[in-house]
Amino acid sequence: MAFEIRRVSAALLMAAMPVVFASCASTTETASTVNTGANRSAVYPDITAIVSAETQQMSDEEAASYSARLSSLAARRRSGAISEAEYRRQLAELQALRDGHGQATLSQIEGKN
Repeated sequence: MAFEIRRVSAALLMAAMPVVFASCASTTETASTVNTGANRSAVYPDITAIVSAETQQMSDEEAASYSARLSSLAARRRSGAISEAEYRRQLAELQALRDGHGQATLSQIEGKN
């Protein structure tokens, strides 16, 4: 008897699978209804849309330039070519650039120059 119940359960499960898969299938959308970004006007946002970055990424050349500048600063400090005060001043300048860059970029993106 238990074997028969399992067989009937399996048969019902197999019969219900197409209905389950059909309910998960996406609907066809026309080009006019596809969002260009995350649409937050409905109850659930469209998180499937590709959203592009608002700013350019740092190039490899810029990264190498900053890295070389920091390495040079550290090397000059070790060799005694610059004073401790000058080292601290230049380091503070670079740290201020680091700390203020995010807020400055955000202001630029939001148009709050």
